[in-house]
Amino acid sequence: MNITPTPITAAIAGLLAGLVMPVLWTRLGGESLALVAAFLLVVALPAHAFVVGFSRGEPAASRALDTALLKRVGAWLSAAVVAIVFAHFFVGQ
Repeated sequence: MNITPTPITAAIAGLLAGLVMPVLWTRLGGESLALVAAFLLVVALPAHAFVVGFSRGEPAASRALDTALLKRVGAWLSAAVVAIVFAHFFVGQ
């Protein structure tokens, strides 16, 4: 299965992490092993699959900046923050 990371997939991964991880954090706060497993499944794996990607791209120049990756990371983080703020103000009350 070839997953091509895009800003849209990165934003979806950020929304998932931003909505699910705070809920899991409150439920699994004292159980460190379960919290680590939840973090890996909800944050790390989707971030790697939908932001970074599994396939190797063409090698960039040694001093070049990967602007596409920076845009995907920005979309991922922005979507996560929006989801957390939304959940805090609208769902948490």
